[in-house]
Amino acid sequence: MQISVRKIKGIGEKTEKLLGRLNIETVADLVRHYPRCYIVYPEPGKVSDVRTGQRCALFCEIASPVHLKTIGKRKLCTCLAADETGQIFLRWFNMPYLRTTLHQGQRCIFTGTPVFKNGRMMLEQPEIFTEQNYKKKRETFQPVYPLTAGLSNKVLQKAQEAAFLMYQAEEYLPENVQKYYGLMEEDAALKEIHFPSEKSRLTEARKRIIFDEFFRFFSALELVGQKEHQDLNHHVISMGKEIKDFIDALPYELTGAQKRTLEDIRGDLAGTRAMNRLVQGDVGSGKTIVAIVALLAAVKGGYQGVLMAPTEVLARQHYETFRKLLESRDVCIGLLTGSLRASEKKEIKRRCESGEIDILLGTHAVIQEDVSFSRLALVVTDEQHRFGVRQRDALMKKGSMPHVLVMSATPIPRTLAIILYRDLDISVMNELPASRLPIKNCVVGQKYRPSAWSFLQKQVAQGRQAYVICPMIEESETMDVENVTSYADMLTRAMPPSVRIAVLHGKMSQNEKNDIMERFSKKELDILVSTTVIEVGIDIPNATVMLIENAERFGLAQLHQLRGRVGRGKEQSYCIFLSGSEQKEAMERLSVVGKSNDGFHIANEDLKLRGPGEFFGTRQSGTMDFALGDIYENADIMKEAAEAVDFLKQSGYPFEKIHKDSLEKDLNYAKNL
Repeated sequence: MQISVRKIKGIGEKTEKLLGRLNIETVADLVRHYPRCYIVYPEPGKVSDVRTGQRCALFCEIASPVHLKTIGKRKLCTCLAADETGQIFLRWFNMPYLRTTLHQGQRCIFTGTPVFKNGRMMLEQPEIFTEQNYKKKRETFQPVYPLTAGLSNKVLQKAQEAAFLMYQAEEYLPENVQKYYGLMEEDAALKEIHFPSEKSRLTEARKRIIFDEFFRFFSALELVGQKEHQDLNHHVISMGKEIKDFIDALPYELTGAQKRTLEDIRGDLAGTRAMNRLVQGDVGSGKTIVAIVALLAAVKGGYQGVLMAPTEVLARQHYETFRKLLESRDVCIGLLTGSLRASEKKEIKRRCESGEIDILLGTHAVIQEDVSFSRLALVVTDEQHRFGVRQRDALMKKGSMPHVLVMSATPIPRTLAIILYRDLDISVMNELPASRLPIKNCVVGQKYRPSAWSFLQKQVAQGRQAYVICPMIEESETMDVENVTSYADMLTRAMPPSVRIAVLHGKMSQNEKNDIMERFSKKELDILVSTTVIEVGIDIPNATVMLIENAERFGLAQLHQLRGRVGRGKEQSYCIFLSGSEQKEAMERLSVVGKSNDGFHIANEDLKLRGPGEFFGTRQSGTMDFALGDIYENADIMKEAAEAVDFLKQSGYPFEKIHKDSLEKDLNYAKNL
């Protein structure tokens, strides 16, 4: 139903533009812009029981005068609230009227999420209720939407109400499929997701919406139809004596998993069909050397190869590794990135087109239209989850039906990988090189932060480096910047002046990120305070400690990925998981990653621990960017959706029908995932 959002009552030109920033242009787009979480109003508790990061309600008396002051352009109201167990600091920004509406001695219920700032516990922007009004609030679910600057949650809620007056979803699933999987009708599910009536109905609605997301993805993949069109092998490559000599000359013994993966690749390169393989290796399992061997085999077979990495830092790191290992093997290696001078790019492209360069390494720059090869036979993409099928296709088109090898360090259980990467054959590398010392892990509460900082300081004094990871505290990059910046300031005050500290966050340009990581790799910085933008796969052997703040906010698989930034050298490495919640469930969950360095074990445990219904808080994102679905949390629904697509495919179901209003958009979505 392609009706512009301007047709919705109350939406003018300004709001239309704001919605456009969220990719909402039509009524259909709007009703599928789902709440990211729901505010549930908890039973009022005591001040002594509050914990940072855990939403609470407090029935308190205002225990001080309400102060109003101006900070820059903002008005700040503050006061103390207390019950018989203690006091808590309250503050509100840009709500000056509270100075006259709140009074010392007044009893109210305050709700919000406590934070620890400036040495004390506080509630920022808490909602205020009378006891009677709060009883009514406790019966409701308040949807909270992903927003953009200038657009309020209230405006979006009203827009959703108006949208459903002119929108009705057209059911596309056959009745037998709905009944077999116990699915709510789509239209009812959409209304329930925005206007929940009760928890059980909301759970049913989420199941249907999540099923739809996975079903649409898998049906779009069927329309893309890659597996059925796997090309014949036009570049038969053998791994002969030169490859054996190279492997034998390595200063270490390959692991069993590396050897098995190379056997898979050997069979593909010499087989009847072109290779289309995913190498799924745990953090630090040695995927890079597998790629080097495959690319060397292509070169010795008379062909060219290319490897595309997601960032310049990682591409340059690969370039140095390849040069070091292949400089004596008569192999010409080139590097192509966006930051090169125009003359340098032109020369690299010329040498690549002429065939002078045997292996080209680079970023997205390698898929530009003016990049050509004379005899490309092998395409490798590193960190598969950072590239979509469309980008792999663009790289493949640089050659005549080349072999494709994609690598990922994301630990997905094999059963899920088979579903998600159904267009690829899969090799799993789940062993670490013998020379790697296991990372020592520690799961602690907030009171251990001073001890953790002291440990960081000692490691730096020994010449080591450290990472500190801060969680995303809001769906806002600006808040992320404030978070890492304020944390780095606190850490700077706590450390000796000689300790060099820098920050890394999503608002930086790629050049700024590259510069920070380059300085860190050259040991010009001691501690890097970062959000999760920290590069996957970056190899800095001197970094021996990682401190992850509010570790309970991350998925276990993501914690394992982050931890993989340390433990890459010969020195003992450590990871400190600092939990903002000391609840038994949170600590037990973190103990899974605290007791194991095996990413595949952790991924499977994550599946067991993260069941459906975990949606009254920040959703932990999975590998793929579905709006509500998560490949770990909703693995059971994902399997059902894949099964349903396979069932309907056999009966000749017209999948185009599902995507009739958005075929191109859905196909692009499937490709880019």
